[in-house]
Amino acid sequence: MLEKLTDHLKLREKALDATMVRNEVIAQNIANVDTPGYKRKTVTFEEYLGNALDKDGFRGHTTDRRHIQIGGGNPENTPIKVRTEYKDLSTRLDGNNVDIENEMASLVKNIIRYNAIVQSVDNGYKTLKSVISEGRK
Repeated sequence: MLEKLTDHLKLREKALDATMVRNEVIAQNIANVDTPGYKRKTVTFEEYLGNALDKDGFRGHTTDRRHIQIGGGNPENTPIKVRTEYKDLSTRLDGNNVDIENEMASLVKNIIRYNAIVQSVDNGYKTLKSVISEGRK
């Protein structure tokens, strides 16, 4: 029963993990803005999360961790992957494809996303605490 109440919090915590990894990757990109041949890195999480949460497809219910997952994946097991961006052609002679302005904009967007998720997790725990304390009465 408690597991059903906390499932949404686990998903938000996973999203927090993704924003922390993204923050580290952006910081690495900024630190290597002048490194010849360095290729920009990005984090992919939202696409995988969307696939795991796909409501249109068929998803089987597993009752044991050894069962084979059928259909959409478990959102809690959504991977956070770091990939290197080779498709952005570099206009620089040194082969580096990092644009500092784009990285700074991505950093600000990620910070806003992080703060929103932290606030959401905090509200979730406050709601859970309220449910538990009101249940005692």
